[in-house]
Amino acid sequence: MDRRAAAVSITSAREARSDDIAGRQTRYIVSMLIRTACFVGAVAADGVLRWVLVAAAVFLPYIAVILANAGVQKDPTPPSTYAAPTHGELDTRPPSQVG
Repeated sequence: MDRRAAAVSITSAREARSDDIAGRQTRYIVSMLIRTACFVGAVAADGVLRWVLVAAAVFLPYIAVILANAGVQKDPTPPSTYAAPTHGELDTRPPSQVG
C-alpha cells in the first residue's frame, strides 16, 4: 500500500517542494508540447489558420513560463487562536470560603 495515498493531512502545512516542482515541470512540458503541435500544424495548415498557429507557437513560451512559475505556494494560514470556553470556570476556593 502506498503510504502517500493513505496519509491524512491534519495540518495546514504546504505541499512538499518536490511535488510543487514536479507539477510546474509537468505544466511547462504540456505547454511546450502544445507549442510543438502548433508549429507542425502551421506547416500543414493554410491561410489564416497557419498564422494563428504561428502566433500561438510564438507566444506560448511566455505563457508557459508564467504558468510554470505560478506553482509557488503562499504560506499557509496560521491556525486559529484559542477561544476561551463560554461556560463558567470551576471555583477553586476551598469550601469554607464559598459563600
